[in-house]
Amino acid sequence: MFHVLYLLLCLLLTFAVSREAHDAPSGLILAIGAIGIWRYTWMMTIFIRSALYLRIDFPRLRRVSERLYNQRRNKAHAFFLITSYKIDAEVTLRAYRALFLAASQSEGGATVVAVIVDPSDIRLLKAIFSASHIDRSRVQLIFEHAHGTGKRDALAQGLRKIRQQAPTRHDLVFLVDGDTCVPADVVGKCAPFFTDPQIGALTTDERSEATGSRWFRDWFALRFTQRQVMMSSLALGGRVLTLTGRLSAFRANLATEPSFIEMVQHDSINHWRFGQLAFLTGDDKSTWFWLLKNGYKMTYLPDVAPVSIETQPRDTFLDSAITLMRRWFGNTMRTNGRALKLPPWRIGWFTWLSILDQRISMWTTVAGPTGMAMAALVINPLFLSFYIAWIMATRYLYCFILSLYRRGPFPVTYPFLLYFGQIVGASVKIYVLFRLDRQKWTRQQSAGASKAGPRSVWAGETLSMYLNALAVGWMVMGVFWLVKFV
Repeated sequence: MFHVLYLLLCLLLTFAVSREAHDAPSGLILAIGAIGIWRYTWMMTIFIRSALYLRIDFPRLRRVSERLYNQRRNKAHAFFLITSYKIDAEVTLRAYRALFLAASQSEGGATVVAVIVDPSDIRLLKAIFSASHIDRSRVQLIFEHAHGTGKRDALAQGLRKIRQQAPTRHDLVFLVDGDTCVPADVVGKCAPFFTDPQIGALTTDERSEATGSRWFRDWFALRFTQRQVMMSSLALGGRVLTLTGRLSAFRANLATEPSFIEMVQHDSINHWRFGQLAFLTGDDKSTWFWLLKNGYKMTYLPDVAPVSIETQPRDTFLDSAITLMRRWFGNTMRTNGRALKLPPWRIGWFTWLSILDQRISMWTTVAGPTGMAMAALVINPLFLSFYIAWIMATRYLYCFILSLYRRGPFPVTYPFLLYFGQIVGASVKIYVLFRLDRQKWTRQQSAGASKAGPRSVWAGETLSMYLNALAVGWMVMGVFWLVKFV
């Protein structure tokens, strides 16, 4: 019933606009039309590429990879590196039960390296391991104590521990978050793809099991559906845009390279204003960039779907969404600038253009509503009604196409959450672009920012605000010129 009412409202808003309201400024129509053509062409390209990958390319790759892997006498040994910090005992119980089951089903055996901060977790994990109904002779459990200085340090400790086990290029290293339940057949599903010597890593589909409000749960489900489409489209070209920390698999000899471990632990960029900017968060972007710059391919498995147990980090949906966006998009903005400096012909033109799109789309996303709001203020308020109808109709169509990838109806919240993610997400990206030194984990209290004195910190933040306002001001002035004078 809601879907019928939604579409009727779109029609009513469209018919409510008088003939005069359609006489929009030619400059605004030209600019928004050009942006719209580019954005919708890009969107359709992504949908077409993802459909080709899911329907044709990926099934072929799986058949070929499994045939080659079955011919191999020695199967891959799986190293699972899992980090846990301030995770509820119930979530830990589920995640480790799933992990031990997956490890026991590895044909080549498995080693689980658990990097923990709280010593009491050792007793809990030993109890879970002992109570698991698995063949424990096939699984080795190793504990590594971390000092709570961050996930990057914990991962580096775990990778060095794995390096001591002398893994080969035929073995795998899985990086797993402590709130993720991996599929039981994850090793058997992932290992065959590493028969291609050019594959350095892969990542998988994700399903969310989120707590909190209805809006928060639906927002995560929508994001993972969008991720399925984008990742599939990118994988057609042999690359992805991130190797998610929830679950990614790496060729073991690469993941234990000293330079790889060093980048995970001490990644940084040289920024013209902040100087040497060390990364606190975004380890999944560091592992991705190391493989990208070293010429390795990365792929995506849409038929492997771990379950991530997401907890709403703040009291309200809006606060929670912005908190998570600031961390995610900060990682993106800190990494994609250096990725754009890599030759497009080396990493693939579509991959390079996708990275470029991340830098441009935040401005084009907010330019459209800004222009229509100005047109409504200075020319005719009914422009806004027409624009709202357009937004409602196009976002509904987008959600309908997305629903085909999950083979089920989409919730009533999806069109609203989609536009929320686009507008608020673009605004957050613009905000963090001028504050790349501001970093903070969701669970940890540690944060990264300038280590200068209070006066220098105040001056730095003032400059950030000025540059941010200047960039937004130029964008608004350009849109106003199109509305008023063209």
